[in-house]
Amino acid sequence: MKVPGFLLAGLAALSMAGCATRGPATDSPVLSDPEALAAAQAGQATRAAWLASRPDWSFAGRVAVNANGKGGSGRIDWQQAGADYLVALSAPVTRQSWRLSGDLQTGAGRLDGLEGGPREGRDADVLLREATGWDIPVASMAYWARGLADPATGTDGMDYDATGRLRTLAQHGWRVDYLDWFPAEGAQPPMPRRMEARREGATVKVAVDQWQLAPQ
Repeated sequence: MKVPGFLLAGLAALSMAGCATRGPATDSPVLSDPEALAAAQAGQATRAAWLASRPDWSFAGRVAVNANGKGGSGRIDWQQAGADYLVALSAPVTRQSWRLSGDLQTGAGRLDGLEGGPREGRDADVLLREATGWDIPVASMAYWARGLADPATGTDGMDYDATGRLRTLAQHGWRVDYLDWFPAEGAQPPMPRRMEARREGATVKVAVDQWQLAPQ
């Protein structure tokens, strides 16, 4: 497997601001009061419905990936138009870039920026794993990045913090920790600012600088 050169561990020193300076929010108190928990769950359902009504969205920020001791960091720009996505990752130091595009409905994907030219596959997760060695659930990440559970798979658990915001989410072997949030703006609900997705041998950290949510 040939990991794109600009994502190798040598780039791990690239500034990630808050993205790599703090571990999972295990010290944050879990909301346990039944009434407060029910209110938090209702608020999350309302938030999920609001976001579902806006299928076109994007965010820009930074990402750090580690898979079995190999990884790196760089800028990330995720653009979503319904089921179609385009994820661009770039390293300002080397001016190299890598792009993953695909369709969440079919699961197919295309990876550009690799040595030897682009690759395509029926399963974006498998394509990414075979080309880079990373194990990242791309379709689920489209939901996790927005602070939502992936409706296509079962949920093993969801915890909320004292403010009623989602604190942790567990799905198909992954634990997602939400470390920081942008506050609500008008009708727009709070959006994740920093999150970490972890499973054995794999970590994905995302720090969002800006969200763009298209009007309904």
